[in-house]
Amino acid sequence: MIPDSVRLAVGTLTAVRVPAPRRVNRAVARNAMLLAPLVGIGLALAAAVAMDGVRIVATAHRPITSVDFLAAALALTVLTLLTRALHLDGLADTVDGLGVKAETSTGDNAQLTSAVPDREVNDSLRARRLAVMRAPDIGAFGVVALVFTVLLQAAALTTCIVSGYGTIALLTAVVTGRLAVTWCCTSLVPAARADGLGVVVAGTVPRRAAAALTVATLAGAAALGALDDDHGLRVIIVLMASVVLGLLFAAWLVRLCHQRFGGITGDVLGAVVELTTVIVLLVVAIGVGIG
Repeated sequence: MIPDSVRLAVGTLTAVRVPAPRRVNRAVARNAMLLAPLVGIGLALAAAVAMDGVRIVATAHRPITSVDFLAAALALTVLTLLTRALHLDGLADTVDGLGVKAETSTGDNAQLTSAVPDREVNDSLRARRLAVMRAPDIGAFGVVALVFTVLLQAAALTTCIVSGYGTIALLTAVVTGRLAVTWCCTSLVPAARADGLGVVVAGTVPRRAAAALTVATLAGAAALGALDDDHGLRVIIVLMASVVLGLLFAAWLVRLCHQRFGGITGDVLGAVVELTTVIVLLVVAIGVGIG
């Protein structure tokens, strides 16, 4: 018998088919979001197998340097397939929503607008942003965000692979991306809507539990770095720094979404996953790949 929290975590964060939860309450949602980093480990391992597998097969007879980009692209493809591209879709919708600006008025319209209380204007603007996020199409901002996010992920992961740190970078990035989701579901941020995934998970995770998972993630990153006999200390520092910087970026993004949307939505959680992953990969690539 699969617990409801596991069903919710796997069903929400992956494309793996599991039975629907029998019930979803705050306790189930809390435990599901606490399981998010563990789900990330499973996703990262699957992507790492594909990444390292293609490198082993391609270089079995002779070294092929160009296979590193192919390996990175394959790993990201596996992650996308295993998540049904939901996080990327959330990223595009979130960026489109953030791109909605207040309308400027002139003449009589400007006088009418100035007579409307600021609170009503802000509520109206938030409603427009949320409506844009819910629209089935994708805007220019969303397209640009998708292109550059995937490009940066592929480039950074390729750099890590070339330097021999592809697997540990991938594991650290994917797990930290899901850990950021856990933090999004603490009492620090409300839900932006009265329906959807955001209202189910918002405020369900105790901060102490999220902090404990963060300590565990940092310890795991340090353990991965210690596997490098030649540059162990440097790799440990870089990996731990990447986790911290990734979470700090996620905190900034969530604060921005709180200001613009009034809280979090499922789309915001997807954006947090993808952009936190980018930050971690970039930090590792610069710290041990280029540096």
